[in-house]
Amino acid sequence: EVQLVESGGGLVQAGGSLRLSCAASGTFYDDYAIAWFRQAPGKEREGVSCISSSDGSTQYADSVKGRFTISGANGKNTVYLQMNSLKPEDTANYYCAAGFVCSLGVPGLYRSWGQGTQVTVSS
Repeated sequence: EVQLVESGGGLVQAGGSLRLSCAASGTFYDDYAIAWFRQAPGKEREGVSCISSSDGSTQYADSVKGRFTISGANGKNTVYLQMNSLKPEDTANYYCAAGFVCSLGVPGLYRSWGQGTQVTVSS
């Protein structure tokens, strides 16, 4: 079983940056994926980014491409999400999740979830 703990959230002005961390512990599969999802009040959970341990390949939601960068998952126990040029619409609770494959559209594929970290972007 994998345990995940997110950190790094906070309040930032539009245009600012934050770096989220996902600290992982426990028993990992040989190949795994770590993803970031977010959920704003009254909205569905949205896949933001994902990284695969097997080849380091990444995926991004269209809404964050060019602004967010995911890194880690190459044998290290922490995955990062660097978020630049933040917008008010990025405000949400951000969760990291562990699974077998990257699939931003199917949260149900991820077996382990952290408790989340709040990101608030003011205009």
